[in-house]
Amino acid sequence: MRRPTLLTLASASLLALTAGGVALGQAVGSEAATAPAPDGELARDFGAVDRNTVWDEVDRLKLDFPTFHPEGLVVTDDHIFLSSVEVIEPTQKYPSPVDGYDRTAGKGVGHLFVMNRRGELQKDIELGEGDMYHPGGISSDGTNVWVPVAQYRPDSSSIIYKVNAQSLKATEQFRVDDHIGGIVRDETTGHLVGNNWGSRRFYDWRPDGSTASTWANPSHFIDYQDCQYVPAGKMMCGGVADLPQSPAGGGAASTYELGGMALIDLHTHAILHEVPFQRWSTAGHVMTRNPLKLAADGKRLTMWAAPDNGDEGNGTELFTLEADVS
Repeated sequence: MRRPTLLTLASASLLALTAGGVALGQAVGSEAATAPAPDGELARDFGAVDRNTVWDEVDRLKLDFPTFHPEGLVVTDDHIFLSSVEVIEPTQKYPSPVDGYDRTAGKGVGHLFVMNRRGELQKDIELGEGDMYHPGGISSDGTNVWVPVAQYRPDSSSIIYKVNAQSLKATEQFRVDDHIGGIVRDETTGHLVGNNWGSRRFYDWRPDGSTASTWANPSHFIDYQDCQYVPAGKMMCGGVADLPQSPAGGGAASTYELGGMALIDLHTHAILHEVPFQRWSTAGHVMTRNPLKLAADGKRLTMWAAPDNGDEGNGTELFTLEADVS
């Protein structure tokens, strides 16, 4: 079996994480395109994936630093970015809502880990403020890495950051009165699109943070955890649903992780294609649980996933899986 080096992993990642064909590090215009670009290979190749698609593990990379609970993944030409939440004091559910919240705020630290392409930690960027310490799924537009940092509870608040992929300077872009768990930049409009707790609602924001539109998620299959922009005017999301087992299997006290992926049209809001995903990590989590990115070359889909926490199994490992779609 071919086992790519990490340099190969990082180079191949650029296929999925460049912005509509714009090379990483190249500035992206803020104005909407005059005409939509054709779909790229990722949108086309993902359409060939179904529940019978065979995904082979071709590589895994152990991250040898405290990673806590990873949330989102981005790879650029120079760095691997991994967002993560360090929980210091877990949230606690209230018997009944207090001030509109269903649980306490808890305490924690939001991290954006910056690694070189060998997975060696170069910088730990702490993001957040006060009760907002939970980074979500992240994405790249070719120049910036976009990171939402929210309170660790629904119907709360978030800060949207952009982190320059070269200088690593973090800048607050705007704030949102909701828990935002993932974000992408629509290269056809220059707008940012985010999903809230459980991905039940999507927001479309102009660059200044004003809301252009919102819409309810038409799918109840999974909760999206990490997304990426897909040319043209689409996004790919991976996620998980924790479902109760049968009574004989332990009932609601023993949940089952149903993984999946979905391709979503950012303009019509339609779910274009979605499939379940059932490959398991060292710690027994489904691969699409949190950090997830895909790339395509017309014949093969490549997936990178980091589903395990730093204190589980063999710690956080970055898995590389491949599927033949030729």
